[in-house]
Amino acid sequence: MSPAEAAELVERIWARDASVWTGRDEARWLGWLDEPSRYPRDQMQEELAKLRELDVSSCVLLGMGGSSLAPEVMRRSLGTDSFHVLDSTHPAAVRALEKRVDPDDTLFVVSSKSGTTLETRCHLDYFWRKGRSFAAVTDPGSELEALGRERGFSAVIWGEPTIGGRYSALSPFGLVPGALMGLDLEQLMEGATEMQEACRTERNPGLELGLALGHAWLEGRDKVVVPEANGFGLWLEQLLAESTGKEGKGLVPAPGESPEGADRQQREVRMDSVRDLGADFYRWEFATAVAGTILEINPFDQPNVQEAKDRTLEVLSGQGRGPDPGTRSEGTGALEELLSGAQPGDYIAVLAFIDPAREAELKPLVERARATGCVVTSGLGPRYLHSTGQLHKGGPPTGRFVQVVDEPAEELSIPDRPFGFRTLIAAQAEGDLAALAERGRPIVRVTLDDVEAL
Repeated sequence: MSPAEAAELVERIWARDASVWTGRDEARWLGWLDEPSRYPRDQMQEELAKLRELDVSSCVLLGMGGSSLAPEVMRRSLGTDSFHVLDSTHPAAVRALEKRVDPDDTLFVVSSKSGTTLETRCHLDYFWRKGRSFAAVTDPGSELEALGRERGFSAVIWGEPTIGGRYSALSPFGLVPGALMGLDLEQLMEGATEMQEACRTERNPGLELGLALGHAWLEGRDKVVVPEANGFGLWLEQLLAESTGKEGKGLVPAPGESPEGADRQQREVRMDSVRDLGADFYRWEFATAVAGTILEINPFDQPNVQEAKDRTLEVLSGQGRGPDPGTRSEGTGALEELLSGAQPGDYIAVLAFIDPAREAELKPLVERARATGCVVTSGLGPRYLHSTGQLHKGGPPTGRFVQVVDEPAEELSIPDRPFGFRTLIAAQAEGDLAALAERGRPIVRVTLDDVEAL
């Protein structure tokens, strides 16, 4: 791309010209371009002031995907032990959180753009008691806003309706949790604002990164290797995978993987300070939008995410197969067959519906998968369903999938729901297995016991 063409592309993005992508509805999802300039938001600051007056010992964020991943990066960067993120439906994870905090002395921040996210609403149902402290971060007019006002939440903070979840790190969905955990928002947003201005110029860091991502993809280097960097890879996985993984195309994020390989490109992450973090959130958002112009896809929709959700609801309603994944494993023989079929350019995705506290037990499986020479990605369910799940179904047919389940022990009931968390996570595992199999993706299911035997 010539300098003149690059300058024109930047100009068209800032002009909200949807034809640089597919010419459909992209223009309505470009609010993230201006988000640093909207800080500080008056409504957010007024509601945050109410929360700062609360006398609580800890804070718990209830959210998924775009509502939880940027806050998780911030939490890990600060190393705070009084702020927690709950984005698992595994009953062991819910019980463990309940033991770590005093629910009656905790602020629960319920974060959902749509206000209807199943996992988040189930977490709210479980922890809700009159007299406890709750706040909501949601788009104006959502069902969650109405519920929060009806129940007298301490605060209801509005998100930006023109920003999709994975581009919301610098919006209230990231800033409210950041403020509550003690992150210096002024420094974060100064870095973001400087990057925003830089992304209007000829020496444009976001454009440079986006063109590099896209041109490497054209050369067959579709695996994007980045450092783990305090969980930044978790956030980046959603941004890249959900934005580009569609129409049989996509960039495959591979945090922590080796950059050696003909199908890989290595990119840097800048996280030396809070200011750097704000700048890199924005740089990667702009870069992903630029890469989308080269892939010729809409980087702001997620057409295949609903498939696993629909399958989950079928299982929960009794229309699908039985919701108890721990009772059915295809074993290590099927696993070896799946891995032996891996070809150069494939990637292997480990999809683990297990207690997050046992994530380290996946290591033998990850190492065995790496022995194929393929990039290996690893995600915890249901978190990854809101992140890389779009890529798995809508992206290139080069993924080989290993679903790992454990025995979630006894049921943990959810008030006013006909199912508990044990049933819910089982249905989510079953739903995604069915959705991937229906698309002809190679997938096997094993247990943690099988993994230990490797």
